[in-house]
Amino acid sequence: MIQVEADISDGLPSFSLVGFLSSEVKEARERVQIGMKNAGFHFPPKKITINLSPADIRKGGTGYDLAIAVSILAAFGHISQEFIKNIVFIGELSLEGKIMEVQGVIPMVYTAYENGMGCCVVPKGNLAEAGIVKGIRAIGVSGLGELADMLRAESFPAKKGRGDQCQKEIEELDFCDVKGQRMVRRAIEVAAAGMHNLLMIGPPGSGKTMLARRIPGIMPELAFEEQMELSKIYSVAGLLSKEQPIVTKRPFRNPHHTITQTALIGGGILPKPGEVSLASGGVLFLDELAEFKRQTIEVLRQPLEDGSVTVSRIDGTYCYPAHVQLVAAMNPCHCGYYPDSRKCTCTSWQIKSYLQKLSQPMLERMDICVETLPLSYQDFEETGPGVENEPSAKIRERVAAAQALQNNRYRGEKFFHNARLTPSLIKKYCRLTPDAEIYLASAFEKMEFSARVYHKILKVGRTIADLAGEEQIEKEHIAEAVCYRAIDKKYWGN
Repeated sequence: MIQVEADISDGLPSFSLVGFLSSEVKEARERVQIGMKNAGFHFPPKKITINLSPADIRKGGTGYDLAIAVSILAAFGHISQEFIKNIVFIGELSLEGKIMEVQGVIPMVYTAYENGMGCCVVPKGNLAEAGIVKGIRAIGVSGLGELADMLRAESFPAKKGRGDQCQKEIEELDFCDVKGQRMVRRAIEVAAAGMHNLLMIGPPGSGKTMLARRIPGIMPELAFEEQMELSKIYSVAGLLSKEQPIVTKRPFRNPHHTITQTALIGGGILPKPGEVSLASGGVLFLDELAEFKRQTIEVLRQPLEDGSVTVSRIDGTYCYPAHVQLVAAMNPCHCGYYPDSRKCTCTSWQIKSYLQKLSQPMLERMDICVETLPLSYQDFEETGPGVENEPSAKIRERVAAAQALQNNRYRGEKFFHNARLTPSLIKKYCRLTPDAEIYLASAFEKMEFSARVYHKILKVGRTIADLAGEEQIEKEHIAEAVCYRAIDKKYWGN
């Protein structure tokens, strides 16, 4: 919360702004002076000093213009200082005196609500976005003159009901369109139930992208708190529209393999959230994973573990959420057809160098690795109520039931999904039957798993048990989880 103070005194006429300001805030002096003049306000030549408090926080953006103009009106006695004490003013002022839209309105209004403010005045173009926040009244204005008339009368227009534009439906892709790939569909269901990272590897045209695009459709609906968190991120990034001022669907972000590190995790000269934060609560899909620069992929390692991205700058530290499910797809070689010797034209060295583009630490952060096989003609001709034709709605019911179990289990923790379990909590929540322990010990010795992969298998086994409604992890649950790591041996020899 920034408080704007204005002082009017005798002396050499001047207009100064203080309070650790960025260049765009300093430029507000000219915008406010000319905008107020063109809105019909004329003041005697005085020394005007504006302070943005607290002074030790750097202020950026153009959203302070309106608050500065209102503080000057109050200092000259045109409006009541008492009336505006509980009101927040957000907006950019044009030279004509119009109030222009700004980015990041939702987090601003939500912060005002958290600090007990009763009303928030925003540009009319941001009204739908600001109206999403419950518990605080949002007033939309188009010009400084219009706002001054309201403040003089000490009354605002009657409050209107919330429109239904926020419930705009977005057409979802359905799993009933997918033919074949029964094992991959099962792996996707397990991954969605526990928010596990997923790697699909297979030849071109085997349906990797088609499957990935349907994952958000089997995830449970966003809770209001999740909608607010996502909408804050999209508001700061300037990605909300008047037609859709709130994010109601789980995001699916699919950046191109030429993306930079900054665009992927966030940052920049003026820090903004990256793709990993824009996908928070949903899916970040990296298609053609081996085509990404290796260093670009490596920067994801810490956000995937921590669930957040911290960007440090000289003027402050910015923290963006990154509770994302990473889904990646890649070919097994340059031509894409390894290990089919009839089609693959790559040498063993080319195959090895291509697969080594994905580092071992990054591979171990993929909870589930599964192979997509080429489809046969019979796969396309299959019809009927089989597993291959199961719609997303039915899969979503099982995923929602499994996540509900996790929400109850981790109520006292700082997370709600099995994928976020720490090693210390794995011992507490991942209890195995004696048969399951024997099987896991045998698999660990034969396949020489690392400690991280061992923990991944336990977490995936916990999710499979949740899908089955079992309290303890059975042998078949561990066996399925181990199968999701067998692809490591086939392609990477790990």
